[in-house]
Amino acid sequence: MSDTQGSEKVSCTFICSRDTIDGVYPSLILGINAKRLGMDSTIFYTFMGINVIRKEGVKKCKFVPSGVMGAIPGMSTMATKMMKSKIEAANIPCLEDLLEMALLEGVRLVACKMTIDMMEFKEEDFIEGVEIQTAEDYLRHAKNCKINMFT
Repeated sequence: MSDTQGSEKVSCTFICSRDTIDGVYPSLILGINAKRLGMDSTIFYTFMGINVIRKEGVKKCKFVPSGVMGAIPGMSTMATKMMKSKIEAANIPCLEDLLEMALLEGVRLVACKMTIDMMEFKEEDFIEGVEIQTAEDYLRHAKNCKINMFT
């Protein structure tokens, strides 16, 4: 099934601003599924989310419980193990596999230039296939998209 608007392909963008398991899964799942439905799909990584597309970054994603629970020493490690076992039991691909799928299926992975400058990252810090865009470039693209989501 292909989702097109007239003769023009439908485009969508997803913004990922967190490098936590619950911050990364939605943008990858939505981005991949949009592509599979025939849409152009872009994930824009900004602030802490940018760590996901740095070399080896996706392997460091954790699940951080909200509120006071997340502040308890060791709670994030325990919650991450629990969440990863639930993900595996549900036969959901791990983040590393999803990121690879996204790249192979043509989802555009875009790093925010402002965040790169702020964090003093270099282009070579990122996995192969990542594009770098300013907020203005992102908005020029997003204004014509049918779907724009902040995940």
